[in-house]
Amino acid sequence: MGRVITVNDRMQSGYRYRLMAPSGRNFDPAFRPELTPKQMLELGVFCGKYLTDCRDEFPANWFARAKLSPSGRDCSLNYFGVDASQPLSVWRRKGWIHPDDPRGWFQWYCRYYIGRRMPDEDARQIGRWKAMRRHVSQVRKHREPGDPMCRPRQRQALLHWAYDSRKI
Repeated sequence: MGRVITVNDRMQSGYRYRLMAPSGRNFDPAFRPELTPKQMLELGVFCGKYLTDCRDEFPANWFARAKLSPSGRDCSLNYFGVDASQPLSVWRRKGWIHPDDPRGWFQWYCRYYIGRRMPDEDARQIGRWKAMRRHVSQVRKHREPGDPMCRPRQRQALLHWAYDSRKI
């Protein structure tokens, strides 16, 4: 705890933050993600094009079995094989991007997971995460019994937010 991380990648240069909590522990009681960042990367999220230029910032074992694209986006790498993302430009336009996390929610989650804490931003992102829960109810309500692949875009979007939609 207390270690300082310095980030130098395509989207941030010289950004520094301090780890204030043990990795994977001391989460806000309202924040109970069902998947770790490592599990999400192994399942296949964001068309394989997330964190590909900033692996040094995070534990190496997160990337050992990660489904990452060596070039551009490849949505066949997603667990449900579909694109469930909006472009970063949309996220920026809607004001969802915090300057400390220019890649968005998942970058925030990865940094939160390893121990960074920013109380105001943490509360905002946890609120956004909780708002995604409505999609769990929608999938449950409209699913086809016995078909784990029904509503694949919604299920993939839930994976992007650390909800294990394979279990719905």
